[in-house]
Amino acid sequence: MSAGLRAGYKQTEVGVIPEDWETKTLGEVGEALIGLTYKPEDVRRYGTLVLRSSNIQEGVLCFDDNVFVEKEINERIMVRPGDILICVRNGSRNLIGKTALLDERTVGMTFGAFMAVFRSPVGRFINYLFQSDILKRQINEHLGATINQITNGSINSFQIPLPPTESEQRAIAAALSDVDALLGGLDRLIAKKQGLKVAAMQQLLTGQTRLPGFSGEWEVKRLGDLGSIYGGLTGKTKADFGEGAAQYITFMNVMSNVVIDCEIFDRVRVSPAETQNRAKKGDLFFNGSSETPEEVAMCAVLLEDVQDVYLNSFCFGFRFREDVAADGVFFAYYLRSKEGRELMKSLAQGSTRYNLSKVALLNSSLRLPAHSEQTATAAVLSDMDTELAALQARRSKTQALKQAMMQELLTGRIRLVPTSS
Repeated sequence: MSAGLRAGYKQTEVGVIPEDWETKTLGEVGEALIGLTYKPEDVRRYGTLVLRSSNIQEGVLCFDDNVFVEKEINERIMVRPGDILICVRNGSRNLIGKTALLDERTVGMTFGAFMAVFRSPVGRFINYLFQSDILKRQINEHLGATINQITNGSINSFQIPLPPTESEQRAIAAALSDVDALLGGLDRLIAKKQGLKVAAMQQLLTGQTRLPGFSGEWEVKRLGDLGSIYGGLTGKTKADFGEGAAQYITFMNVMSNVVIDCEIFDRVRVSPAETQNRAKKGDLFFNGSSETPEEVAMCAVLLEDVQDVYLNSFCFGFRFREDVAADGVFFAYYLRSKEGRELMKSLAQGSTRYNLSKVALLNSSLRLPAHSEQTATAAVLSDMDTELAALQARRSKTQALKQAMMQELLTGRIRLVPTSS
């Protein structure tokens, strides 16, 4: 036994594994198959479904974007339950090596030329190895320098650790599959809650459904009558950012959140002599441009009273007049809703990059309830977001648990079957 090694373990090409485990190449336990080449004229509305990289989402099969062909296909590349579908060539380097284990739904399907299928009696176990650092590291080592691809020869040469018995392989795969089932259940619950939130936004932000206790008429208000616009940081160089005592709200903080996350401000140097606009509690923020009109003027609101905080130069702020009673969270939700997005999209100008006309924004009109109903509506939607955030945090913890389990189980650090040692 080598110095430093745990008793009953050995050092191998894939790391430290139990002495009774083997290292084998994938080619020794199965075979990689090349996918179907087809022409545009082979594509039909119906026919044989060709599995592509878009059919793998987060490690599971997805059938939202499908291609069907009508042509003669070799029986060998008709997929079977238990096959591992692998993305082997793609414009995005990060997608190379992503996999999904095929099930009974894929009977009668084939796979495209930018994909491979690995067929093995131990496919379920090996699919988890593809999700682990053991094979991810080898995939990165075999990626082409200029072309994002791995070959079937590379796949067959990959080294894997292999437990000595089918029962141990099955036990490991079953344990990880149980965690996948938890993740799948959380994904379905999150999708359901997101759907309920979208429906609630559609109903509550347009007045189609009113909360109990509210019945007054909504009023049409011009945005420019409610407040004024101010700009973000100006005159800054790269050297000013990441330094100094002041903080600023980043572009992604505005784009990604209904309510500004005050835990992720970045630093910026602002001297006392500068004339810069400080952000204040209750202000709304918008991105002024985007590559698509659908993402112009995403809105976020600052709810905390933070000192000496500024706005990035790619966004602009909107401050309500002091005599206006308005709920900023309601506005942020409304301007991210279907109706709000359609309004902002109509104000976007450009062809390759879209910019928002601030004059047009101030001249736009919104149909608004009384302040009290705005606040009540915003509270309902905020509660839904809080529940979603808790579910997503739970999912992240479960995913982290799976990663830790793979690290322990796929290397034999933890054994799920009795051993002689």
